Amino acid sequence: MKKIGFLFALILLFNCKEQPKNTTSKTSTHVKAETVEISYAEGFSITNFEDFKIVKVNSPWPKAEKEFTYVLAKKNVTLPDTLQFDQKVTIPIKKIVVTSTTHIPSLESLGQENTLIGFPHLDYISSEKTRNLIQEGKVEEIGENEHINTEVLLNLNPDVVIGFAVEGGNKTFETVNKSGIPVVYNGDWTETDPLGKAEWIKFFGAFYNQEQKAEEIFTEIEQEYLSAKKLAQQAENQPSVLAGSMYKDVWYLPYGNSWQAQFIKDAKANYLYAETNGNGSISAAFESVLDKAQNADFWIAPGSFTSYEQMQNASEHYQEFNAFQQQKIYSFAGVKGETGGVLYYELAPQRPDLVLKDLIKIFHPELLTNYETTFFKALE
Repeated sequence: MKKIGFLFALILLFNCKEQPKNTTSKTSTHVKAETVEISYAEGFSITNFEDFKIVKVNSPWPKAEKEFTYVLAKKNVTLPDTLQFDQKVTIPIKKIVVTSTTHIPSLESLGQENTLIGFPHLDYISSEKTRNLIQEGKVEEIGENEHINTEVLLNLNPDVVIGFAVEGGNKTFETVNKSGIPVVYNGDWTETDPLGKAEWIKFFGAFYNQEQKAEEIFTEIEQEYLSAKKLAQQAENQPSVLAGSMYKDVWYLPYGNSWQAQFIKDAKANYLYAETNGNGSISAAFESVLDKAQNADFWIAPGSFTSYEQMQNASEHYQEFNAFQQQKIYSFAGVKGETGGVLYYELAPQRPDLVLKDLIKIFHPELLTNYETTFFKALE
């Protein structure tokens, strides 16, 4: 899931139809060239035609009622008169603004990090490669969280802004759209399958004409994930697992159909809330969680805590759990970039294979004896 501090809604012009007037440009045909294979992600599709591509995003946010259609075309290509779309983007991209740290790994994997010219709240970025670009002054600060500085963004004049939305529109990005800069939704965060999130690298590949490279990157991640999942099935035991922590006396836990729960299942462990379904997080009273999970073998992702002392200072009730008493709590909150960004929020969606291996190492250390975890570390 994305860090709540990142969330801000981007809006697109509805029912927009664009028809370039350059009569000397080549006219496209409606003959379908190919549909890019999407195996796990449910939120987008890519169809390649002779002179342009159509990217459809059908799940920009949970329960979205509209599918968004984006046309990606080379400069001076005239599109068919009958083609309906929300935004047109000229490709390949030379200058891009992205709005979530989860977009950064895709740019870097494709070797396109140098096209990044703006981002909201630069301190959230953990990657050393992109941080070097920031230090060189090549990536501009465009605001913080949902408070985007429209003037700065317009002055950057990117080829496209890649954003995400919680549930609807944002006046700032209405202004951006009206200025002629296309805003495109990315819905990777709505995927519940770990490999579904990772497959959104193909979305970025389309903007750079790098579909083949994106496919190769994803295939390698997929193979590593499936191999780790198969390895986990060799474990002789299946430990029980608790997740989450309290905020103002309310315990927040991932639903059983979430991507976090899928990781636990694929690591051959028993998530104690696996039977639940929903969007967002479960809100539960402390007493109910204690009753259900007091004897859980492991406790993972306890909010922002990185030490037992922090947890005990926040609430003495935490020490009532066996996982606390036996020091079997693991968190990703302590692995940060130089400016405080949590690496998990940035890299985990694209590298589910590393997340899964971390959990296998925690739950079944005998299966990965020489493996060093990437995200999850034992609490101090």
